[in-house]
Amino acid sequence: MAAGEPAPSPGRLAQSIEEYLADHPAAAVLEDGRVLFDMRTAHYAVSEQHGRCLLQLWSEERNLMRTVVEVQERAQCLRLMTRRMGAARPQALELVPSSDRRTPTARDAGRRNYQRLLERALTRSFIGSKVDGLRSAMDLEHSFGPAYVRGRLLRGTAADAVIGVSEAESGSIVDGVLTLGILWLDYCRQKGDGRRHFGGLKVVVPAGAWRTTAERMAWLNHAAADFQLFTLDERSEELAAVDFRDTGNFDSRLVHAFSAAAAIERRQAGIDRLLALVPVAARERVEVRASSATEVGLLLHGLEFARVRHGFAANSFAGENEITFGAGANETPLTAENEGLCRDLCARLFLSRHADGVHTDPLFRMQPERWLEARLRAGIAELLPGLRGDLLYTQVPALSTGDRGMLDLLTLDRNGRLAVIELKAEEDLHLPLQALDYWIRVRALNDDRQPGVGGGGGRPLSAFERQGYFAGAEVSPLAPRLLLAAPALRIHPANEPVLRYFSPQVEWELIALTEHWRRELKVVFRKRSGVARS
Repeated sequence: MAAGEPAPSPGRLAQSIEEYLADHPAAAVLEDGRVLFDMRTAHYAVSEQHGRCLLQLWSEERNLMRTVVEVQERAQCLRLMTRRMGAARPQALELVPSSDRRTPTARDAGRRNYQRLLERALTRSFIGSKVDGLRSAMDLEHSFGPAYVRGRLLRGTAADAVIGVSEAESGSIVDGVLTLGILWLDYCRQKGDGRRHFGGLKVVVPAGAWRTTAERMAWLNHAAADFQLFTLDERSEELAAVDFRDTGNFDSRLVHAFSAAAAIERRQAGIDRLLALVPVAARERVEVRASSATEVGLLLHGLEFARVRHGFAANSFAGENEITFGAGANETPLTAENEGLCRDLCARLFLSRHADGVHTDPLFRMQPERWLEARLRAGIAELLPGLRGDLLYTQVPALSTGDRGMLDLLTLDRNGRLAVIELKAEEDLHLPLQALDYWIRVRALNDDRQPGVGGGGGRPLSAFERQGYFAGAEVSPLAPRLLLAAPALRIHPANEPVLRYFSPQVEWELIALTEHWRRELKVVFRKRSGVARS
């Protein structure tokens, strides 16, 4: 803040923090260079109280409450000058885009070292082949970023594309290597001089971080290319082949389906208390949805702004409703003292979040995929008439090999065949393979068939049917369909080339929606398993 400028109001300070966290959902909160909170799992509350901007942060590990007195905008960061109760001097907190704390210089040096290490390992492992053109330079035109080292292995007129990623990169970057590898193979084939045939792709991942890539690689088209997976131990420099066709016991489980109507009925008292704080004219816009048998959320265009959970009264085993409000990671327990704050939040939310809202407003921008999902749920019968809108599940929890995943949308088509729907409101380079993850899990659950009991008529039932999903319908044993939907101008140019390398067993459909989908949701065009449809 420059000398002579008035101090920003507490409301303006709170708005700056909210806007930053809305724009950076993977942000981290630092103090003295140490990560205190990873906002992908932590929660926050920021509000104006008694003329102060009060910031509270909490996670499973710690809780923090500070008064924010100043916000300083820096390159990609937000520096918060804060005071803790009883402290004489202000303390600085930093909001940064991610928890990766390597400096740009250290990150670049680490990637150069990995490139040299990868070249040595490839040279030793593939005697008779020449390692050619290893590089990690940025190439935005072709979607290649500096986190991946790419090159070629040459042997006479034969060649393979090669791509590797270091153990120093984040888990999401490591998991994204196959997308970039497919694009690199496609690039090598298109830009080759015709003297060499690029027969395959060799992917190198850190030791112990191969499972996601292996599961995905198993469902690529191996007639189109020879895909191979290796791990690299960066200490021993040992390159080891991974048999992606045998990834061990694939363990996928479902939580049991629950009655949404019963869950809402049990939480009705808390729901009524929250609805009383919503502007009267806006109450018909509220969507009440049960996310589990014990929790119900209140949503506006897919954004959950309040929730009612089953809890226990203090010092008692008697059940009671636990009520909270706040959007996204901003969650605050509702008390008699802060009902006014909740009422103000609701009023602001309903003024901001509508089809013709201001695109710079953080409440308008939050969770666009959930907004698109809400629109699709409401209009799926007209938009995709081949699907069962009456048997549509959202955010289905699935467990696989110890990791929790959420299936975006799951339904049946008119022939009883499962359909996995993955939605994106913005460009996403990794959309095809992320959607493939869900397809793999749904397929495994559908293939897990056991003799029916009771209403199954003795036929083998899939895991979905045994867990109470799709009541009254017979789920086909055929492999699921995979539908990917996004606004037409938000479909990444690399998505279709990656889809073309999928196994023929994965029946996919890319659905392009109108750009102004908040106002009008229509299909612009479709591409199905490589065949364009109007």
